Amino acid sequence: QAVLILILTVTLMATGLLPNVHAALLGAFLMGAFGCIKADQAYRAIQWRSLIMIVGMMPFALALERTGGVALAAEGLVQLLGAANPRAILAVLFALTVVSGLFIVNTANAVLLIPVALAVAKHLGASPYPFAMIVALGASVTFMTHISPINILVQNKGNYGLSDFVRFGFPLTLIVGALSVFLVAWLLPLY
Repeated sequence: QAVLILILTVTLMATGLLPNVHAALLGAFLMGAFGCIKADQAYRAIQWRSLIMIVGMMPFALALERTGGVALAAEGLVQLLGAANPRAILAVLFALTVVSGLFIVNTANAVLLIPVALAVAKHLGASPYPFAMIVALGASVTFMTHISPINILVQNKGNYGLSDFVRFGFPLTLIVGALSVFLVAWLLPLY
């Protein structure tokens, strides 16, 4: 049953018959209704620290946008880089997102930095899609830290330390960063 519910949910998302949020909620409801998961299991599976961090960052990001902080950060970034190639600006946005991801959970990091990326794109007169995508990719690259819920699981099972994450994560981050900037600029036209 769980596999059928997953197929239904993905199909609804892929075809656009329902918005993604509604399809996911329907899938979660069906999983509970058919007994694929019990309510206490679902509650235990929630990463409460991550959820609280995300919920806390959303008003912060909104406040930054309304007070002009996002525009100020975007303008400062554009002035700092001057007339640099937009790919260089994508690389800097990726690096900025990765560095802030060392301290902030990845979803909250994306919530915080996507408005900055969109403001940079607007300031450059470029398409917002590559700038938003590079932040999403940068927020997903949490190879050098153990604050990501997935990395915490690996750290506990493998008895890894922070130095292990940095030693192996830094080169991997550089590779993914270079590939991301190249592929995003190639697949999502900048102008």
